Amino acid sequence: MERPEALIFKGKPAKIMIALSDKKQSWYISSLAKAAEATYVFTSQFVNKCEEAGIISVEKHGRTKSIALTEKGTKIAEEMTSILDAIGKGPEQQQPPPQKAQ
Repeated sequence: MERPEALIFKGKPAKIMIALSDKKQSWYISSLAKAAEATYVFTSQFVNKCEEAGIISVEKHGRTKSIALTEKGTKIAEEMTSILDAIGKGPEQQQPPPQKAQ
């Protein structure tokens, strides 16, 4: 199993963790992938590894899985946000990705 710090301090994993800290939204693999600008497969694999590490909990609802941070994961996401804010890369400093023309 990968060390948790090696798992989450990367671009897309960090975006997933920070997105999950938004408790107002229900998170699914597809919505997390979109928020992190990652593929569905990458996001699914990351969620599985984080679940094994006790950072994320997954609850199955038929064919879908709702995803949330555990208490441990919430603490990690809060610390990550603080660190990213301190170096100017936190959610407040990030600009939303450009919208694609449809």
